[in-house]
Amino acid sequence: MKKTLVIGASSKPGRISREAILKLRAAGHEVIAIGLQEDKVGDVSIQTGHPLNTNDLDTITLYLNQDRQTDYYDYLMALKPKRILFNPGTENPVLEKLAHQNNIETEQACTLVLLSLGAY
Repeated sequence: MKKTLVIGASSKPGRISREAILKLRAAGHEVIAIGLQEDKVGDVSIQTGHPLNTNDLDTITLYLNQDRQTDYYDYLMALKPKRILFNPGTENPVLEKLAHQNNIETEQACTLVLLSLGAY
C-alpha cells in the first residue's frame, strides 16, 4: 500500500479531498492529511502546517489551487515523495518542473478515478 499525503484536506461533506481520504483508507493506504483546520475524516486526523512525520512517502495528492501551493514548494521537495498527483484544478507547471528537477514523478490525474480503476 502507498503512504499518501493529502494536501488541501477538508472534513466538509461534498469535498473531493474528503472523499479521497475515505477511499484511500478503504483501499488500505496509509493517509496523512494537511488542511486549514484541524479535524478528522474517518480515522485520519487533519493536521495544519508542515508536519514532518512523513517518512517513506509514496504519493502527495494535491487539492490546493496553484496560488496556494507556493507556500508548500520547499516542504514538498524536502519530503521526497515518489510522485505528486495534480488533481483537476491543481495543475501547476512551476511545481511540476521543480518536482522533476528533484527526481519526483508527477501526474495530472484524479485520485478518485485512479482508485476506481485500480490504477492508483
